[in-house]
Amino acid sequence: MTHATSQSDQAAAASGFSRAELADLAAIARRAAEAGSQQLRQHFGRLATVQDKGRCGDLVTNADTAAEAAVLELLQRESPGVGVLAEESGRQGDSGPAAALEWCVDPLDGTTNYVHGFPLFATSVGLLWHGTPLLGAIAVPCLDELFWAAPGLGCWCNEQQLQVSHCAALDDALLVTGFAYDRFQRLDNNYAEFAWFTHRTHGVRRGGAAAVDLAYVAAGRLDGYWERGLSPWDLAAGVVLVEQAGGVVSAYDGSPLVLSSGRLIATSPALQPALIEGLAACRPLSGASFGAPDLDNTTP
Repeated sequence: MTHATSQSDQAAAASGFSRAELADLAAIARRAAEAGSQQLRQHFGRLATVQDKGRCGDLVTNADTAAEAAVLELLQRESPGVGVLAEESGRQGDSGPAAALEWCVDPLDGTTNYVHGFPLFATSVGLLWHGTPLLGAIAVPCLDELFWAAPGLGCWCNEQQLQVSHCAALDDALLVTGFAYDRFQRLDNNYAEFAWFTHRTHGVRRGGAAAVDLAYVAAGRLDGYWERGLSPWDLAAGVVLVEQAGGVVSAYDGSPLVLSSGRLIATSPALQPALIEGLAACRPLSGASFGAPDLDNTTP
């Protein structure tokens, strides 16, 4: 399978890791994702605590913390000295933008789904090289699926190698997106984009778990994905899956993805121009808030 040089390919080249070293690190990512996934299975439907983090719909449960503890214990044991950025506990060890390597962990992506018993959620474990996604794994426990990818090794779900779809036209596409927790306060909330693409495609799904959305794009089950308001742990592993399955990941305008922006397109190369064009056509009110004096502003 051939694909254009991606950020993960570039990170691998810059790192100097051999194919065998990348395979070893990818194996650690898989085991870590599976360790978190096992905790999610054990607690599913039997939650002891559900708390609000302070933003409407932003929840944390005892399953999140149990899964994160299991992931971090494995990473600390198998990759000592590599720092971690985890959703619930923050940065630990030799971590941060200056660190060469940093694990990026979402122990339970799709917590709202999990709380309601909706079986679409995952544990995501990505590895960054100087802030750029290098490799990763995503475990989806209710489907018994483990997705993983690394440069030179391809993208896999269990024993099957993956490739993004060949869809090249919006009217043939099935897309997926999501809505950030700040959607109640911002006019730049993705509703206009959702409506625009819904009327021009086979449909737009809202799965509720960014890592799973990205894995499904990599698998060709979905043709494209866009979203704003995401965190690095939502994206670190899934970005590599899409790239190593032959897809492209970028900013909304097609420029290289900046992980910290929380805003991306992930799709097949043939469909990317249509997604860029559609997002530009919506001209979202970037930064606008409900009640702000510039509600009529239509500049992007």
